[in-house]
Amino acid sequence: MDFATFILQLSSAAVLHFGDLPDPVTEKRQKDLALAKETIDLLGLLQEKTKGNLTPDEEALMEGVLYDLRMRYIQEVSAK
Repeated sequence: MDFATFILQLSSAAVLHFGDLPDPVTEKRQKDLALAKETIDLLGLLQEKTKGNLTPDEEALMEGVLYDLRMRYIQEVSAK
């Protein structure tokens, strides 16, 4: 597994917590914004701790994923 795949796996977990994807075990869609936020925060921590050690492609991927997830989280929280 490479770092980009790891980022995408965490991103998929956040999307799962937004309720966009069915849980692989229960096959039900469940929204859990607290878990989505934890996953986004984890990605943010990884970004901070790996700063200066990523390839340009990995950096761009991390920036894009975090931007998209953070904007989505804001939309979800605002819709409540």
